[in-house]
Amino acid sequence: MKNTVEIRWHGRGGQGAKTAALLLADVAFKTGCCVQGFPEYGPERMGAPITAFNRISEDKIRVHSNIYDPDYVVVVDETLLHCVDVTNGLKREGVLIVNTPKSAKEIRTLLRGYKGKVLTVDARHISEATLGRNFPNTPMLAAAAAVTGIMSREDFLREMEASFAHKFAKKPEVIKGNMAALEMAYDKVEKEMKKDSAGAANADRSGRRMKQSA
Repeated sequence: MKNTVEIRWHGRGGQGAKTAALLLADVAFKTGCCVQGFPEYGPERMGAPITAFNRISEDKIRVHSNIYDPDYVVVVDETLLHCVDVTNGLKREGVLIVNTPKSAKEIRTLLRGYKGKVLTVDARHISEATLGRNFPNTPMLAAAAAVTGIMSREDFLREMEASFAHKFAKKPEVIKGNMAALEMAYDKVEKEMKKDSAGAANADRSGRRMKQSA
């Protein structure tokens, strides 16, 4: 992990984007990081667009403001792509993570020219398969952890299980469902990242062969 990672979350009130940001900060803190996790100031109305933020660092964090040039952006509700400039300030070398059943290629047409990396996660499908209801924040939390690499998979899952065990002590089925959602989403994102890395490596090799032939 580089010294400081900045993440911006976009969601709608009631979808748990703020909760996901706070949980990510909590588990990162428990693995020894300095953290911030906070929503944009203002009331959270059901269904209204909301923004939340994370700063996670190996060093003490001395900045206390919203995040305007994030390394990563997580979009919990795909419909926000039509009304919010979610890539505003997102670094070219960063990653946009979107909750959608669509492909990254399909989503890119909605991104106002953003040229950076895009990953998609069908969080609704994952949460309905594991929890029986649409709770998109849990899979998107795992996606954020996997993409950012702010902690190991083992540390993330261990700390999340401890958090769920504390919160749902009398509901073991909820703990089991949430952990299944995290693992499914993490696996999906890891697979996509490996595929992208392999594609980039093949393109690089092809480019070198073309230069040698020339």
